Amino acid sequence: MVLAYNFLASWQLFPEKGNYEFGERPKSGIYKIEAIGDSKELMIHHNWVTLENQAFAADYKVNADGDLNEFENKQLADQVQVNFPDGITFEIHFYRAGQVVLHVVHEIMPNGYMRITQQGFKTDGAAYTNTELYHKQLSVLPYSASVAGAVIKANEEGIIKHKALTAMEEQTNMQLEQIRKQIELLALQAQEIQKRKDLSMMIYEAKLSFKPNIGQTYYLYERNDGTHMLSLVAPKEWGSSGPFKKFIAAVQLLADHTWKEL
Repeated sequence: MVLAYNFLASWQLFPEKGNYEFGERPKSGIYKIEAIGDSKELMIHHNWVTLENQAFAADYKVNADGDLNEFENKQLADQVQVNFPDGITFEIHFYRAGQVVLHVVHEIMPNGYMRITQQGFKTDGAAYTNTELYHKQLSVLPYSASVAGAVIKANEEGIIKHKALTAMEEQTNMQLEQIRKQIELLALQAQEIQKRKDLSMMIYEAKLSFKPNIGQTYYLYERNDGTHMLSLVAPKEWGSSGPFKKFIAAVQLLADHTWKEL
C-alpha cells in the first residue's frame, strides 16, 4: 500500500471551501482512510454534521488491487474498483449493472490538503459534481470524530493547543508552498540552461568562418551533409536557394559564451 501512504490519515473538512451541486453543504465533517493490516484493503469512514445538527456516518471497505470487486453496500453499488494513477491520486469507481454510478477522486494538493471530487447522478438522472477540501485532522477537536463518540467539551488548555496547532499548520504549509515554488523556478532555470548548453554545443561544432561577437544575431542552418553552419545571412536574404538543407534558428551569443535562441 505504498501509493496509499499519503492518504492514510484522518481528514477534517473545510465546509466553506466545498462546491455542492447535489445535497446540502455540511457544517463539519471527518473523512478517515485506514489500511487493513498488510492487505490491499482500505477502510473508509465518513462522518458529517448538517447545518441542522443532524449527524450521519458512512463506512465501507474497498480492495485497492485495481480489479472489479463485489461491494458490500448493495444499495449504493454492486461492484467497486480502486485505482492509484500515482502517489497523490486515487480513484474509486462504483458500479451497478456494469455502469459507473459514482466516481470519487481523491487528490493531494501542493499545500498538503486533500480534495475529493464526487461525480454521480441525481434521482432524476441528471449528473452532478460535488467537490470538498480537507486538511489533516489535528489532535485537538472541538467535536466528536464519530457519530457514536462521546461529546467533547473544549477546555482552556485544549483551545490554546488547538489555536497553536492551527497556526503552526498554516505557517508550515505556507513555507512548504514557498519552497515548492522555488523548486519549480529552479527546475525551469535548469531547463533553460540545459537548452542553451545543447544549442551552444551544436553551434561550436558547426562551421565558423568568422569570429562571433557578443550580442550579434546570427543564423544557424543544417547543411545537406548533416553538419551545421552559422551565418550572418538571414534565410530570406539567400533568395530562392541557399547552401543549406534547413534553417534551424536565429541565435545570439551571450556574455558567458553560451548561445540563446531568439
